[in-house]
Amino acid sequence: MVGLSLGERHFIQGGIAQDLRCDGRKRLTYRPIYVETGVIPQAHGSARIRMGATEVIASVKAELGKPSLLQPDKGKVSIYIDCSSTAEPAFEGRGGDDLSAELSVALQRSLLGAKSGAGAGIDLSSLIVVEGKICWDLYIDGLVVSSDGNLLDALGAAIKAALSNTGIPRVQVAAGASGDEKPEVEISDDEFLQFDTSGVPVIVTLTKVGRHSIVDATSEEESQMSSAVSISVNRQGHICGITKRGSVGLDPSIVLDMISVAKHVSEQLINKLDSEIASAEAEDDS
Repeated sequence: MVGLSLGERHFIQGGIAQDLRCDGRKRLTYRPIYVETGVIPQAHGSARIRMGATEVIASVKAELGKPSLLQPDKGKVSIYIDCSSTAEPAFEGRGGDDLSAELSVALQRSLLGAKSGAGAGIDLSSLIVVEGKICWDLYIDGLVVSSDGNLLDALGAAIKAALSNTGIPRVQVAAGASGDEKPEVEISDDEFLQFDTSGVPVIVTLTKVGRHSIVDATSEEESQMSSAVSISVNRQGHICGITKRGSVGLDPSIVLDMISVAKHVSEQLINKLDSEIASAEAEDDS
C-alpha cells in the first residue's frame, strides 16, 4: 500500500486533470517498454518485460495431455502468477496470495475468453494433436519481480512475448490406432513449431482517477483510483475480454468510452511490443 500525504494526493490528481502526470507523461502514454526473450532456458518459451520500475517474467511449458470431454477439439492452457514478496512488502503472506489469484483469474479471462472458448485470444484448436485423444497442455507461469503499478498489462505483454518465443516440439503420430485406443506418438528433439501469436491480444488497463482515465498507472496513481477496467484487444481490434476492479460502479456509457480508448491505445501498444519482441528475438538468435 502506497502512503501519500494530502498534498501528494492533490498533486497527482491535479496533474492527471491537466494531462501532465508526475513523470511527464500524458494520460494515454505508456512508460518505455523493454523486452528480453529466452530468459529461462528450461522452458519452451520465456520473456522478461520492464515497464518503468515494474518488471515481470513469463514462461511457457508444453506437455502432452488429453483434451476435455466437453472440448475434444481444443488443447488446454493454464495461467498461474506468483507475486514475489521481494517485489513488494505487501505481497508477503496472504496479500501476495490474494493478488496472485486475482491476476491469474484476470489473465485467464483476458486471454482465454469464456469457458466455451468464445473470444479466446489464444487459439486452443492449434494445440490439438489427435482430436479427442491427444493435445498440448500449455502451462504459463508469471513472476512479479518488482512492482510499480500496472501489473496486469505488464504480465499480459510478458505472456505474449513468451508465446512468441515458444517452440512446440513436432509430434509424429503412429498409424494403426483404432477406436478409443490412444495412438503412439514420437516427440522430436530437433524440430519445433513456432507458436502463432497473431491473435494474442494486449491488455490495456484504464485507471479512473477523479474524472479522468489513464493508462499504465504507477503504484502512486493506482492508490488514488476509484476503479479500473482492463480490456484485452487483438491486432484486428476485437475485444477478447474485459475485467474490472475497484468498489465504484461505472456507467455503461463510460465503459463504452473506455473500450473505444483501449482500441485506439492498443494499436500503438501492439506495434511497440511487436517491434521490441522482434528485436529481442533477433538478439537472442545472434
